[in-house]
Amino acid sequence: MNERCALVGFWQAFRYWLKLGFISFGGPAGQIAIMHRDLVDRRRWISEERSLHALNFCMLLPGPEAQQLAIYIGWLLHRTWGGIVAGAFFVIPSIFILLALSYIYAAYGNVLVVVGVLAGFKPVVVAIVVEAVLKIGSRALKRKVHLGIAAAAFIAIYFFRILFPLIVFAAGIIGLLGAKFWTRAFTNEQSGARNERAPAEINRGSPGNDC
Repeated sequence: MNERCALVGFWQAFRYWLKLGFISFGGPAGQIAIMHRDLVDRRRWISEERSLHALNFCMLLPGPEAQQLAIYIGWLLHRTWGGIVAGAFFVIPSIFILLALSYIYAAYGNVLVVVGVLAGFKPVVVAIVVEAVLKIGSRALKRKVHLGIAAAAFIAIYFFRILFPLIVFAAGIIGLLGAKFWTRAFTNEQSGARNERAPAEINRGSPGNDC
């Protein structure tokens, strides 16, 4: 294993993935924001650019992108067992929490106090999702053309009800053509201020060179 990856101990990562399973509120957007805050901003286990590239690939795959991102980061850190631990503990704690909440709702769902508590969760979850969208969007949308594509995608899916896979496919084609014929507009250069931060354990390099 590479010395840089060895700086993140397996049991250190194990404890984080276990904790994440208990605090990953807000659905995929909230979960991705939590991982970005913890693993990119605070712990510096993975670089900003590598995280966003991984997220782009996970969004293209069928299934829950937040869990796929966790598995991928776990694999980058500690290969097969890292991916297994990250993927397993991403969902196992929530299974027991869901069972407990389901029992409470089924048994006491008509009690005024329980109804009030559950109703109070709704705006908090919405706030988590909105905060996550704004934070991730500010990191990913660096150019005017990116904002234009995002706006067009929103209009297509919200107003015209175009299928999501078609929007993703069209955006990929636009990005491919833009990178080839309109390079400056699609180039995403990192600012000097961000590069002054301590280097992450996993940077942009090829996966084979990480560990």
